[in-house]
Amino acid sequence: MKKLTIFILYVFLLPLFASSQEKIKLVVIGAHPDDCDIDAGGTAIQFARMGHQVLFVSLTNGDAGHYEKGGGALAKIRRAEAKEAGKRLGVEYLVLDNHDGELMPSLENRLELIRIIRKWQADIVIGHRPNDYHPDHRYTAQLLQDAAFMVVVPNIASDVPALKENPLFLYSHDRFQKPAPLKPDITIDITEVYDDKTYGMAAHESQFFEWLPWLNGTLDQVPQTEEERLKWMHGIRDQEINKEVLASLIKWYGTKKGKGVKKAEVFEICEYGRYPSDDEIKRLFPMLKN
Repeated sequence: MKKLTIFILYVFLLPLFASSQEKIKLVVIGAHPDDCDIDAGGTAIQFARMGHQVLFVSLTNGDAGHYEKGGGALAKIRRAEAKEAGKRLGVEYLVLDNHDGELMPSLENRLELIRIIRKWQADIVIGHRPNDYHPDHRYTAQLLQDAAFMVVVPNIASDVPALKENPLFLYSHDRFQKPAPLKPDITIDITEVYDDKTYGMAAHESQFFEWLPWLNGTLDQVPQTEEERLKWMHGIRDQEINKEVLASLIKWYGTKKGKGVKKAEVFEICEYGRYPSDDEIKRLFPMLKN
């Protein structure tokens, strides 16, 4: 009888306890379908599996990213790929209708991004840095910066209620060094979910098995089976674990666990948003508490 009582209490009270835990809302902004997956897919998986809410947003429809397909037909393919990637990663995926290669940091796009962030009631917003090879990436970063702070201004995009507190805005990793390299303020261990991230990225077939190999001159090397393709993808756009990244891992995970990390995602704090304390970062990134 005692065991039965404990079991009943466990069954009924556990959901109540779980629902009382703070739900973090994350928005990842990319210029193209697949950018969010590359930049924050492993982090997003961890948030989603912990019961938090994640939205991926592609500011363009990707209708130029191919060597033989294009226009509306390609946009349809890429939207379907993003939808599948979202299912695999456990996130919602929103693809806007701006043309690939033509994104501009316009007032219209700024207001649309402000509304998206507000509707999601984001706690964290992640996007590209402003120094990048692709103009769509640069202008996505500009739009992210322009939305920071403005999301709390009631008279801007007043049809959607302003946020009461500015989210934490972060830049995702890249390898560009000028005018300054990425500063690894927050580094997330994705070793255990790396294969799952790769599986999610692989949903963007037109990119990883057609367009990018064509650009790199390796189209004839693309494997045919799913298993071989997933192995082939390992290492694509990975963050190098250099001494700065390792120092960040040790800060957040401790020396033993930090040194054991094989795969990581790195983020730099955008000073236009909230600038959190270490304790607040641990609250916003609950995987750092483990």
